[in-house]
Amino acid sequence: MNCTIAQLRRKEVINESDGSLLGFVNDVEIDTKSARLVAIVILGKPKFLGIFGRRKKIIVPWSKIRLIGKDTILSGQSSCSP
Repeated sequence: MNCTIAQLRRKEVINESDGSLLGFVNDVEIDTKSARLVAIVILGKPKFLGIFGRRKKIIVPWSKIRLIGKDTILSGQSSCSP
C-alpha cells in the first residue's frame, strides 16, 4: 500500500503499549542523503485551550511504526523533542 504525506496527516497515531492517542501526523522527517523517511512528527497537545501554546512535539522514529492502517498508525514508542 502506498500513501502520500497528505494521507498520513489524516491518520491518528496510537501508542501501542498503552492505547493512548498521541495525535495526528503533522510533518515528516526525511534523510535527504538516502531519500528515506526517518520519522513522523506529531504536534504536542494544546496547553489550556491553546492560549499558552503547545506541549513538546512528539517524534516517532520510522523504525517504531508497527502498522499503518486505513485510519490509524500504531507506534511502538515515541520520544518528545525539545
